[in-house]
Amino acid sequence: MGKVLSISNHKGGVGKTTSAINIGAGLNKLGKKVLLIDLDPQANLTQSLGLTNQERTIYGALKGDHKLEPVMILEGLDIVPSTLDLSGAEIELSSEPGREYILKELIDEIRETYDFIIIDSPPSLGLLTINSFTAADEIIIPLQAQFLAMQGLAKLVEVVEKIKSRLNKGLKVGGVFITQYDGRKVLNRDVFETINEHFKSEVFKTKIRDNIALAEAPAQGLDIFRYNAKSNGAEDYLALSEEILNRK
Repeated sequence: MGKVLSISNHKGGVGKTTSAINIGAGLNKLGKKVLLIDLDPQANLTQSLGLTNQERTIYGALKGDHKLEPVMILEGLDIVPSTLDLSGAEIELSSEPGREYILKELIDEIRETYDFIIIDSPPSLGLLTINSFTAADEIIIPLQAQFLAMQGLAKLVEVVEKIKSRLNKGLKVGGVFITQYDGRKVLNRDVFETINEHFKSEVFKTKIRDNIALAEAPAQGLDIFRYNAKSNGAEDYLALSEEILNRK
């Protein structure tokens, strides 16, 4: 049965969507069958992989119009796309019985088809994120190597603990990793040390270095491995994917 990972941080600009795409592509490169679910109403993951105006989206599935219908990106890497219409889902689903479990029930129907299911969660702590956490086995947290990025992390962990106690007993923080890292900057090194002290074994050894190729790849509708396999970004996300695989 596939492992469900929720990539989450309610602070924007930390590389959440970039990480969801490239962890998924990295695990696929390592021979795993991967499904990406774009649960963010901004639909950045969907757009970053070159998809537009898809008829069957996560929005329709959550509303009950149809089941999850993944779109193949390449062999062994599929996506359930998002749409801007998803922004209204929290209000539309608020009166649904068992609304926190809608995504989990959808995923359970196809879970055995994949080795990993990766959810790109929205940058908020509303009903969509609660659905993501209820469906997930682990939360993976990308964190920018700046002190301001650490603010609010305690709130995210607090929400994870509440979901664990009330909705998903098996949920855990699977790991924290640093993005946009520049080892030449004292601030970046200090932040990494602080995170290590707080999260200890949950911190991944791999740091995602600041790399222009990671910003360029989405404009071409590609993951980092297809865009520039020799870039620092490709090297780092493959190493992170190996770490995630070894922790399974």
